[in-house]
Amino acid sequence: MTLNLFLIFGSAFFIFALVSKRIQGSILTLPMLFTLGGFLLSRVLMEQGGLTYDEGGLHTLAELTLILVLAADASQISLSELKMMKAIPGRLLGIALPLIILTGTIVGILLFPTMPWFMAALVAAILAPTDAALGSAVLADKSVPLQVRQGLNVESGLNDGIALPAVLFFACFLNMTHQTGEENWLIFLALQLIIGPLAGVIVGWIGGKLIAKAADKQWITPEFQGVAAMALAVIAYAVAETFHGNGFIAAFIAGLTYGNLKANYAKFLNEFTETESQFLAQMTFFLFGALILPEALHHVTIQMVVYAGLSLTLVRMLPVAIAMIGSKIGLPKIAFMGWFGPRGLASLLFALLILEDLGVKDAEFIQAIVAVTVLMSIVLHGMTAAPFSKALGGKSAAETEAKSG
Repeated sequence: MTLNLFLIFGSAFFIFALVSKRIQGSILTLPMLFTLGGFLLSRVLMEQGGLTYDEGGLHTLAELTLILVLAADASQISLSELKMMKAIPGRLLGIALPLIILTGTIVGILLFPTMPWFMAALVAAILAPTDAALGSAVLADKSVPLQVRQGLNVESGLNDGIALPAVLFFACFLNMTHQTGEENWLIFLALQLIIGPLAGVIVGWIGGKLIAKAADKQWITPEFQGVAAMALAVIAYAVAETFHGNGFIAAFIAGLTYGNLKANYAKFLNEFTETESQFLAQMTFFLFGALILPEALHHVTIQMVVYAGLSLTLVRMLPVAIAMIGSKIGLPKIAFMGWFGPRGLASLLFALLILEDLGVKDAEFIQAIVAVTVLMSIVLHGMTAAPFSKALGGKSAAETEAKSG
């Protein structure tokens, strides 16, 4: 069954690659197609006993994908340009993210009156971070104003690492057995937010210098400069996790650090973002559609669908609007940033991290609500990415022309 799964996925990816240029800019996206493909495959093979999977293997794949996508995206961020727009990422992470978790918790309590507040908060925290892979269509569209693209890129790179301590903290209230315990969660939170960035800076700076030195001495090929840079992201993740820091923050900061040291491997990193990371991300969505979604849909209720819809709209858009008060950013840009908060790999990974430690009933509830929210995000954000980006780009260009005129 595993061989059939990989054969079908590989064949599908090859076929879609052949027509990728025709798909680009349309309302169809690869996450949509591969999630649907995985789901249809599970239906076809149901008569043969369905699909079985190793949860640990899927967990590892999602984890590795997230590490590499975060690092590759971060390496494309220019710190000199970011300094001019630092208010946007700071507002999205420091103001909007906590408000998103709070708003999601309130909505959860209202829709599910019998649900404990800490479970509502846990679900909200799991669904708070945005997905760099799902948002790549927007981040790569040069018609979208730079300040918006950079702001969303930094947010998607850091918010999963910032949300993870909240996920683990609220999970403690569900009688999870976790090494931190409730009594010292503040120490855990501090380690997550200090060790992660520190490991990222140290590994990214030392490794970036070594890559640059090897390149100057012509010891390393251009292709392996990029390979080495991606290896640094994995090293930074492992170092941070070893010392109880946040590995995802470390991977992002490592990418940001070595990406701003020297640009001689930037070309390969751009190619990686479009190739290897795409392959891993689409495999994760394919497996989501084939393995997680069919089981989760058995437990979905109308209230869950309503919650998912609100999570993608009110729960994110209102906090983003509040966070941007006084920023002098136009309403169209604020609405755009509020809408494009796709949920994907990070939320799936967070759910996988905690489901194995929960009771069956709680696990089924969380898996179902996360799955339906990610599914809606894949479809709605995928369909609107190209037209909304084009509309915002056209409006911004018209405003710039009017000001210059």
